[in-house]
Amino acid sequence: MRKFSAIFFIIVIIGISIFSFLSRGRRSASPTEKDLTIYAYDSFVSEWGPGPKIFSAFEEEYGIKVSVISAGDAGQVLQRAIIEKNNANADLLIGIDNNLLSKAIAADIISPYESPNLTKIPEELIFDKTYNVTPFDYGYFSIIYDSEKILNPPASLKDLLRPEYKKSLILMDPRTSSPGLGFMLWTISEFGDDFAEYWKELMPSVLTITDGWDSGYGLFTEGEAPMVLSYTTSPAYHAEYEDSDRYKSAIFPDGHYMQIEGISIVKNARHREAAEFFIDFLIEEKSQNEIPLTNWMYPVRTDLPLPESFDLAPKPAKSLIIESEIIDSSLSKWIDEWTNAVTK
Repeated sequence: MRKFSAIFFIIVIIGISIFSFLSRGRRSASPTEKDLTIYAYDSFVSEWGPGPKIFSAFEEEYGIKVSVISAGDAGQVLQRAIIEKNNANADLLIGIDNNLLSKAIAADIISPYESPNLTKIPEELIFDKTYNVTPFDYGYFSIIYDSEKILNPPASLKDLLRPEYKKSLILMDPRTSSPGLGFMLWTISEFGDDFAEYWKELMPSVLTITDGWDSGYGLFTEGEAPMVLSYTTSPAYHAEYEDSDRYKSAIFPDGHYMQIEGISIVKNARHREAAEFFIDFLIEEKSQNEIPLTNWMYPVRTDLPLPESFDLAPKPAKSLIIESEIIDSSLSKWIDEWTNAVTK
């Protein structure tokens, strides 16, 4: 009898272990929470961005009411969350990328979540192995130029120093803008410790440095300057919606800096379960298919086809990226050096 009891006990334990293993990463099909608050960058939530369609589809599928707050550029989204750290209003932050990761973790405002849908994303795009940030799209920074005004486009970062480009370039501030930070890191990846000297030489070519991408790109399309920092995919937008090939990406053989955008759950989020459901949903095919023609980035689901207009957005032959650990240890110093270079 004791032997039978022991065997029965072992079977029960094994059964529980197997059930636990099979259930890992799974949840009930219906969330119990019915509200979700998201902070996102302006272009994501704009009427032409992916947000409205994705939010609406999520609400319809799960019955969760999504409240969205547009908080500027991705860098500004993060800054707002940091300011509200002790009284968090958001459940999710959209836009923390591979370059902002170290700042977000250091601020202790986000928490890990390992989505079961991560298996659908190539390993090389999962830039945060602690799963504080889940990637949903990626792209490459580029100098976009007006081909009606720039007949001899730059072919490298050094080319931007040419006298003919005086007051011709619009950039973004790395302290407030994720594209701005990406461009600064691009110069660091190419020039190393001499990047500040490069910036000093670059400033005569710069018309202005804006707080965020939206304002900077808006000035460019209004004709204030013939070149702007944006993405290699920007020309695809103008081809798709304006039937124009006027704006082009200057492709540099030396490489382009890569940005992988992600979504994070705020630490102590009031609607944690709903936030997890949304992250899973953002990686599903229906959401990923919205990314190319609305956010003008590549979806992290590389198994999905891209629209024809993306033929005007060739991927660079060389991708540049700085590991988040290095950014974490050096960003404060780099920002100080950049500030001194552009203000003196």
